Amino acid sequence: MARVYLFANVLPGRDIFIRDSLRGIKGVMTADVISGQYDIAAVIEGKDISEVFDKILKRIRKIKGINRTETFLAVE
Repeated sequence: MARVYLFANVLPGRDIFIRDSLRGIKGVMTADVISGQYDIAAVIEGKDISEVFDKILKRIRKIKGINRTETFLAVE
């Protein structure tokens, strides 16, 4: 099992739409609008890191209104 923490900055007014879009993607365990440096935080899980990066994150990158993402791979 691979787990990634994703933080995203989004266009103004797009936070709820993007959160809901993320929640609809298989493998996205949680997605929330947050305060602070980032607008969205999500937890993504897949059977291995290849599935997370090759399948799930590719779908996330297609969501309109995401300016920037930063991903952190859980190591334990």
